[in-house]
Amino acid sequence: MKQPTALLLLAFAGNTLAAPLIEPLRLISDHTLPVAQLQAQILAAKRYDSFWNTGDKMLAKQALARDFTDMTLPAGRMQGIRGALEASTTFRQAVPDLRCEVTQMIVSGDRVVAHLHFSGHFTGRFQGKQGKGQLIDFIATDIYQIKQGAITANWHIEDNLTLLRQLGIVKM
Repeated sequence: MKQPTALLLLAFAGNTLAAPLIEPLRLISDHTLPVAQLQAQILAAKRYDSFWNTGDKMLAKQALARDFTDMTLPAGRMQGIRGALEASTTFRQAVPDLRCEVTQMIVSGDRVVAHLHFSGHFTGRFQGKQGKGQLIDFIATDIYQIKQGAITANWHIEDNLTLLRQLGIVKM
């Protein structure tokens, strides 16, 4: 009997050590949605946004449907979950202290819109350029389509001009 109790305590302790999911600063939701659907959509969005905040790949795998499609796929990025995971890894190599804040989240129908604010310091390498600790601070907007509690599609736009200027790749 001691062994199952120990396993239960270990499992519980493991759950308490997990970082909490990111909370939006402002949440606007369609209250005509069934509560279970609303909660499932918010959870999926929080998991994916928390993945961008922490780099924890398990969060992305929990948030994204197996047939996830990036509807605004950047050139050179692989489609699907693998593409998102690789994009995060590449960006975190350049900006190891990357943080993502959700300034607002809007839930309506089968969509969640997340307005994101990214910040950190460019101390790694990106496109052959070595960072010198410069501040990275830019915004992005994601529109998630969510079915059965998982993100099936994502349309996103990032302020890449600001980011590339801060990285020193584009000069103006």
